Amino acid sequence: MKIVSSAKLKTRIKERLISNYPDFEFSFRKNISEAIGDLVEADVLITYGEDLTDEIIVQAKNLKWIMVISAGLDQMPFTTIKEKGILVTNARGIHKIPMAEYTISMMLQVARQTKKLIKNEQNHIWDRTLPMTELNGKTVGVLGAGAIGTQIAKYAQVFNMKTIGLNRSGTKVESFDEMVTMSTINDLLQQSDFVVSVLPSTPETDGIINSEIFKQMKETAVFINIGRGKSVIEKDLILALEEGEIAHAVLDVFENEPLPSDHPFWDMEKVTITPHLSGISAQYQQRAMGIFEKNLGVFLADRHNYLNVIDPDKGY
Repeated sequence: MKIVSSAKLKTRIKERLISNYPDFEFSFRKNISEAIGDLVEADVLITYGEDLTDEIIVQAKNLKWIMVISAGLDQMPFTTIKEKGILVTNARGIHKIPMAEYTISMMLQVARQTKKLIKNEQNHIWDRTLPMTELNGKTVGVLGAGAIGTQIAKYAQVFNMKTIGLNRSGTKVESFDEMVTMSTINDLLQQSDFVVSVLPSTPETDGIINSEIFKQMKETAVFINIGRGKSVIEKDLILALEEGEIAHAVLDVFENEPLPSDHPFWDMEKVTITPHLSGISAQYQQRAMGIFEKNLGVFLADRHNYLNVIDPDKGY
């Protein structure tokens, strides 16, 4: 069996794979350009998922399984993948701890005026009149009650926050006090002091966060996006901030990345920008490859109980 990686893996991970599976042929490459020659004979491909095209999939004549060691699948050529009957799994869930920690940290930064405090420190300004608040007793609404959303809710409850989640069915989910669906989303928006989007990019979710959503939120509410930039109509968010419909936005993802240097967000006092790093952690690859090795055992045993199987029709 030949396993090819177009993802640049850490040395200790490569050494562990070679040691644990001495009968397999491994080809570890830094990117898809280096890996392209090996893909013709590859049975399994490890990738971040952003480097594949229809042409590459067609050339990989023996490919049976693609392991995407990230959660994002926006750029995967699913039509060709489906035609060839290739299994796709991903690393969904490995981001839940760093992304939940990021979310809580950003809520605390807004509540405790960290952005203003840093500016005052740089300008040698001693100002004890800044209005401070706390997370205790506040409500957080999470759009997307999957693994990441649930972890956010779990951490939020430690701060004695009320948690409301959004999913397709409205079915009760652990760590959420209430659940809503899209038909009842206004219940979440009107109650929440913080609205956090963990939504993926799909035909159903692209552009779903628009002016109508912002109009339903509290004027004191903070919007946090750690899902996908395409879910937000950016001009609607800018208008909502300028007109005081919401108080602040913390944005880790954007419609176009890197965020252009002339984008209005950069100069908006009410916007906090981070460069799509909410899921980054020193433990990232270790967790992702843990899922890969569990699924490799399933693959070798010709069973079908894989973790994180992706439906090519839905894209998730």
